[in-house]
Amino acid sequence: MQTLQKILPKYSIAIAVLFLLTVGYLITRGNTVNVDARKVTRAELVEAIYATGYIEAERVAALRSELSGTVLSVSALEGQQVKKGQPIIVFDSRQPRLAAQEAQAAIAEQRALFRDNSLRLSRNRVLFREGAISRQQFEEAEKNSIQSGEVLRQREMQLKSREDDLRKLTVTAPFDGILTLQPVKPGDYITLNTPVATVTDTSGYIITVEVDELDIPRLKTGQQAVIALDALPEKRFSAVVARIVPQTDRVTKTSKVYLRFTRSAGLIQAGMTATANIIYNTKKSALLVRKSSVFEEGRQSYVWKIDKGRLKKQHVRTGESDLTYIEIVSGIAAGDLVVVTPEEKFREGMEAKTAAEGKG
Repeated sequence: MQTLQKILPKYSIAIAVLFLLTVGYLITRGNTVNVDARKVTRAELVEAIYATGYIEAERVAALRSELSGTVLSVSALEGQQVKKGQPIIVFDSRQPRLAAQEAQAAIAEQRALFRDNSLRLSRNRVLFREGAISRQQFEEAEKNSIQSGEVLRQREMQLKSREDDLRKLTVTAPFDGILTLQPVKPGDYITLNTPVATVTDTSGYIITVEVDELDIPRLKTGQQAVIALDALPEKRFSAVVARIVPQTDRVTKTSKVYLRFTRSAGLIQAGMTATANIIYNTKKSALLVRKSSVFEEGRQSYVWKIDKGRLKKQHVRTGESDLTYIEIVSGIAAGDLVVVTPEEKFREGMEAKTAAEGKG
């Protein structure tokens, strides 16, 4: 029994020491955090307005049937190149052809009558001077000549109208381009004003984006923009503001803005989804941190600064920003280390082990 009593104090002391070491380790460990930190640096801050929209061709002709009739032939299909004046669709309709033929016959008849009346007037003028016919006969010949001339002009106008109708039987390309719509085939009966073809000029494209009404006052024509396309995510294209539509949509609260590529954009197509960053201001030598570094508490902005290896909750005042960085107006200086991603467990005075240093 005495031996057990002598042994127990020794174990008690050892357990106590182990307990104290464990508690000390946990306390020390709990006050140390691994953080990703970056040095605060000065750099150029590009202020831009973000907007989304679509690619559109600058010239698009939506062609419709100008009469009713059956499609006789189709000479170009969707996706094919067409030249200005090239026939695309020909209609088979008797009525315009018959009307044109009747107008041609009528004008030929009227021209003959006009010639006869003109010759008769010339003869009667000579006879009237010689006193061989009365003034009434001369004036009658003059009247007939004038009337036949008026009728001839009417017949010529009718023929032009019938020839215009005849030309409507053929749908032609108004300019060089690609046929992007052609939904008809031979034998189809098409009624008046039906969409039959769309010709797109692929030599020039424009980007149409919707810009929030609050950002519109910052925009003006000629400003530079960077364009990204969903279809070509690895590429970026340069553009400029070409037009700003002075009208805000009451529902979306946006205005339409047109951007023009500054150089050929290569393999793009109308209808592609586009995003634009329209640059409206550039700040030189701005003090920048990543936007993720700044957090809000009580309507105040803070960052976790690393001061002598420990975390310090630093109040800052922010300025402008882009998609990645935000300007710091006051609170920290160039060269300071700031945590990139703040965490809820951070506390003042915690020891901070940095995973990386330097701006990234």
